[in-house]
Amino acid sequence: MAKHTLFKSKVSEVQLLLFLVLGVVSCTAPPKQNPKSVTTTFMIQSEQLTEVQGQPVYRYVLDNGTLQVELSNYGGMVYKILAPDRNGKKENVALTLDSVEDFLTTAHPFFGVTAGRVANRIANAQFNLEGKTYQLAKTNGDNHLHGGKVGFDKKVWTSETYSTDSTVGVKMSYLSPDGEEGYPGNLQTTLWVELTAENVLRIRFESTTDQATLVNLTNHTYFNLGGMKRDAQDHEIQFWADAYTPIDEELIPTGEVKEVAGTPFDFRSPKILGDQIAANGGGFDHNFVIKREKSLEMKQVARVRHPESGRVMDMYSDNVGVQFYTGNFLSKFPGAGGQTYDTHWGFCLESQNWPDAIHHSNFPSPVLLPGDRYLHTIEYKFSVEK
Repeated sequence: MAKHTLFKSKVSEVQLLLFLVLGVVSCTAPPKQNPKSVTTTFMIQSEQLTEVQGQPVYRYVLDNGTLQVELSNYGGMVYKILAPDRNGKKENVALTLDSVEDFLTTAHPFFGVTAGRVANRIANAQFNLEGKTYQLAKTNGDNHLHGGKVGFDKKVWTSETYSTDSTVGVKMSYLSPDGEEGYPGNLQTTLWVELTAENVLRIRFESTTDQATLVNLTNHTYFNLGGMKRDAQDHEIQFWADAYTPIDEELIPTGEVKEVAGTPFDFRSPKILGDQIAANGGGFDHNFVIKREKSLEMKQVARVRHPESGRVMDMYSDNVGVQFYTGNFLSKFPGAGGQTYDTHWGFCLESQNWPDAIHHSNFPSPVLLPGDRYLHTIEYKFSVEK
C-alpha cells in the first residue's frame, strides 16, 4: 500500500515544496473568510488501499485540527467523522464499517455513500421521459432505490486532493454511460467533499448530460452524535420545514403535500427524537419540504443537538427537500469497532429532490436536459455547547 501526505506521489518535488511553503503560510494566518477565527492547521492524507477493476481505491483524511473527516473515492463515500465533545474527546459520529476495504465485500445500508443517479425510490421501477418508457432494476420490492443494483455508491470515482487557505478537500468525478442501470444519457458528475476552517463538512455535486435524464444525488451518512454508545433517540432535532410528503405502505410518496402542524412531523421547534418516533408509530422515512421550488439559495435545513456530549450539528442545503430516515431497518448490524448497530442507532438527513418526483407533476422536476447543469450543495457544521 502506498501512503503519502498532502498529494498523490505524481506531484513533483518542486510542486510539493511549494505546497508545503504555502501550507505553512496558511497555517500561521487566520483564514481570510473569518479573520476572527483561531489559527487552523490543515492536513490532507491519502493512501492507496487496493484496486477495483484496474482503478485505484483511496482512503483520504481531511483534518483542520478540530474535526477529522475520512472519505474514499469508492462510492464517493464519507467514511468517518471524528468530532470533539464538550471535553475535547473526539469520537466517530458516523455509522461505518471497520475499513474502506470492507465496503467492497460487505452488503450495508448505504453507510456514508453517494446515492445516484437517482437517490430514494422510483415507483414500479420505471418512468416515462420524452415519450419513451425506461425500465429500471427492482431493488426495493417492486420499486427502484438509490440508483439500482450497481449505483454510484459502488463506483470508483477518479479523485484528486486540493487545498486553499481555508479549505481542504477531495474532488471526485464519474462518467455514468448511457444506459447504465437503465437510465438514458451520458451523465458526467463531479463531487467535491471538503472541510473548512469553520468546521463545516461541505459536499457539492455538479452534473451534465447529453440526453434528457433523471438526476437526484445525495450523501447517505448515518449520524449518531453520541459516538455510537447507544441508539440516537436521545438526540434533539429541529427542522426548518412546515410540510412533508406522505407515503404509502411501500414508502412511495402519494403525491400529497401536507402541513406538519398538529402531527408527529412537526419539528419546527426542537423535539426529542425518541418522543417523535413513538408518536409516529416506529420511525421516519419521509421527505420534509424545505422549498417549494428549486433555487440556489442555501437554507438551514436542520439542527441536531446531543445534550450528553454537547455536540451540535447544523445542516444547510440549496435543495428542495431532505429525507429524514431514522434507521428503522437497522437490526443487529455488525458495525465498526465491534459495535452492533440496531434499530434507530443512527439517522440520515439526505438532502435531495422530493422522492418519485418523475411520477408527480406537482413535485419539483428531477429531469436534467442537455445544456443545463445539476447543482447541489450540502453543509454540515459541527460545534460544541459547553
